[in-house]
Amino acid sequence: MGLLCAIGTALCYGIGSVLQSAAARGAEPAPRFGPGLLLGLVRGWRYPAGLVLDAIGFALALIALHSLPLYVVQSVSAASLAVTAALGALVLGLRLRRREVSAVVLVAAGLALVGLSAGPESARPLGATAQWLVLGVAVILALAAVPLARQHGRAGAWALGTVGGLGFGVIAVAVRGLSASPVWSATPAAMHVLLTSPAIYAVVVATPLSIVSYAAALQRGTVVEATAPLVVGETVLPALIGLAFLGDHARGGWAVPAIAGFVLAVGAVLALARFGETTPPSEPAARQSGSAQDRAL
Repeated sequence: MGLLCAIGTALCYGIGSVLQSAAARGAEPAPRFGPGLLLGLVRGWRYPAGLVLDAIGFALALIALHSLPLYVVQSVSAASLAVTAALGALVLGLRLRRREVSAVVLVAAGLALVGLSAGPESARPLGATAQWLVLGVAVILALAAVPLARQHGRAGAWALGTVGGLGFGVIAVAVRGLSASPVWSATPAAMHVLLTSPAIYAVVVATPLSIVSYAAALQRGTVVEATAPLVVGETVLPALIGLAFLGDHARGGWAVPAIAGFVLAVGAVLALARFGETTPPSEPAARQSGSAQDRAL
């Protein structure tokens, strides 16, 4: 069930990112970084639909994180870029080159190894110090996003994509740690524990931060420049934290295949990040292609 939910997360995120990217391309760049950035995007149907899919994917990820290691859930979620590539080829008419087809196959192979290496397990609970640390990281990212948002072009896209990815990573670590404690039941005692846990407020801070940062990154650069750092930030660091501090591990005898599958899947996802960049954005052909893609959506 956990693995199926993780795959559902990848499908929702992949489809949602196509819709959000199309909406971000068609909207006027926001003058300032903040929640107001979303106002120009929610007027059409594409960005809200993408957010709904993200919410569904997030709920599925919560279920998956309850029983699977972080490295499994995050690597499968990162495969949403393969979904985006396939959807772009089917719906938008983008041409998958041999390199992209090979990358999709490698993503599938890597995820097969990751999935086979994982067994159901429970995480170690996050201690009070660790929860405050996770919350501190979320606050630092929020403070750092404001000056980073002053950068434009490729530098701004990479910077804000990194903030978004690390923010999603914070959410994954916090949820995985909280899943080890009985805070999700409806009892008054459990709700009190949940509402007094710093980790839940890390989720509250990091969720809107990550959404806004990724939207701003899409406005400042290409999908590649926004998504590549996001994939690394939300995948690699949480996986390492899960292995080091949250009790994540592969089932007996599968440590090497798990590492190989994780590296293969994430590496292929990063290779896929260049999907769709066939001409420089400044060329008329690229602008016409983008307009055709937006009309198709």
